[in-house]
Amino acid sequence: MTAFIGPEAIVKKRQKYFYPCTSHFYRKPPQLVRGSMQYLYGHDGVRYTDFYAGVSVASCGHCNPYVAAKTAAQLRELQHTCTIYLTEQNVELAERLAAVLPGDISRSFFCNSGSEANEGALLLARMHTGRRKFIALENGLHGRTYLTMSVTGMAMWRTDPELAKDQDVAFIPRPFEQGGDNEAAARRSLAALEALLAERGGEFAAMIAEPIQGNGGIVVPPAWYFPEVKRLLGQYGVLLIADEIQTGFGRTGRMFAMDRWSVTADIVTVAKGLGSGIPVAAFCTTSEIAASLDRPSASTFGGNPVSSATAIAVLDFIEGHRLVQRSEELGAQLREGLERLAAEFPEIITDVRGEGLMMGLGIAEDRPELGARLTDDLLEGMKNQGYLIGKNGVGRNVLAFQPPLVISAADIAGMLTALAAELAALEEQGVESGAKEAAAGESSGPFPTSAAPANREGR
Repeated sequence: MTAFIGPEAIVKKRQKYFYPCTSHFYRKPPQLVRGSMQYLYGHDGVRYTDFYAGVSVASCGHCNPYVAAKTAAQLRELQHTCTIYLTEQNVELAERLAAVLPGDISRSFFCNSGSEANEGALLLARMHTGRRKFIALENGLHGRTYLTMSVTGMAMWRTDPELAKDQDVAFIPRPFEQGGDNEAAARRSLAALEALLAERGGEFAAMIAEPIQGNGGIVVPPAWYFPEVKRLLGQYGVLLIADEIQTGFGRTGRMFAMDRWSVTADIVTVAKGLGSGIPVAAFCTTSEIAASLDRPSASTFGGNPVSSATAIAVLDFIEGHRLVQRSEELGAQLREGLERLAAEFPEIITDVRGEGLMMGLGIAEDRPELGARLTDDLLEGMKNQGYLIGKNGVGRNVLAFQPPLVISAADIAGMLTALAAELAALEEQGVESGAKEAAAGESSGPFPTSAAPANREGR
C-alpha cells in the first residue's frame, strides 16, 4: 500500500519551498493522488466528483484510458524532438486542427501553455500589421508572461505595478454590468471601441478577447456583440484574437465559443482542453497572416511527439463520444438546476450565467466581501460532500462549474442536491453570521479567504 505524506506535510513543504504567491483552495485541503475520468481520489480514499477539471483542462476526464494509452505508447516510442526535426505527429495534429478550426484558419504554431499561445498571437499581430498597440477588455485574463499580463485587465493578475504605465494597451469596458443591463453594457463597450478606433485606429495591431471571460466571472456577451466588434475592427485593419484557452474544444457546447455567434477571428489561441492534462498549446491563423511570421523561430517543446499524439487522441475522443453535443445537452441540465437554486435562495445567489459546461453562479455579487466569504463556505462544504468546484470573478465570489466533458447527468443531479443542502445550511445559520464565522477560521493557505485569490492556476 502506498504511503502518502498527507495534506499537512504538503502545506508545510509548500510554505518552505514555494513562492509566497502560490496558494490553494480550501481551509482543509485534501491531498489528491489519483484520477479516473470525472473523479479524483484523496490519499485517504475519499472520492471527489470534479466540477472544475483543473480550470477547463481535463476535457476528456482524468487519466482517460483511451487518451492515456496513446500518450504512453508514444512515450515509449519517441518522446522528444524539436521542430527542427521531422516527425509525423505534429503535422497530423496541425492537419486535424485545421479541420475543426473556423473559417480559413489552417496554420498552427505549437507551444506549451496558454500564456505562450497568446504571447505568440500578439507577436504575430504586430508582425502582420506593422503596428504595435493592442486593445483588450477590462477584467480579462490572458496569461502570466509580460506581454500577456499587459493585456490582462484584472488588477489581481497584473503583478508588476509598472504595467500600469504600459502605453501599448488600451482597455475598453467589458460587455457586462453586475446587477445591471448587459445589453446596455455591451452598447457602452462597443461605443468605447468605436470612439477609440475613430481616434487612434491606425495604431492598433489587434484586439484580444476571451469569447466568454473565465476568471472574470464566466461573463457571456450578448449574441450581437462580437459580430459587431469584428465588423468595427475590420474597418481599421485591426485583427481580432480570440483567446479560446478556456472555451475551446466543446467547453461551451460548440467546438469553439466564437462559433456560437458565427464569428471567425483572425487568430485563435488554444491550450488547456486540447491536451486534457498534457501541456500543449497553439496559436492558429490563416495562411495569409501566418506568412508574416517568417523570421526564424522555434519552440523547444512545442508540438513534441507526446503532446501531439495526446492532442490527436483528445480530438478523436471528443468526436467519437460527441462531447461537444454532450456539453450543450448537459449544460442545459446544469443551468436549469442552478436557476432553480437561484430562485430558491435569492439572498445568496445573484446570477446564473454561462454556456454549455462553463457555468458561473454569482454569490452575493452585490456585496463582494460577503460574497467572497460565502463562496469559500460553499467550496469547503461541497468538498466535504465530495464535490470539487471552482471559483473566480473580480471579487472571487463566483462559483465556477467547468467539469470534464465526460460528466454524467447523474453526477450533475447529485451535485445540485449537495449544493442545495449547503445553501440551505447557510441560510439557516444566517448568511451574515455564517460568513463572519468562516472569516474568523483557518484561511486557504497563506492568503485570508476573503482577501487575496485562493486559485493561482496560471495560464
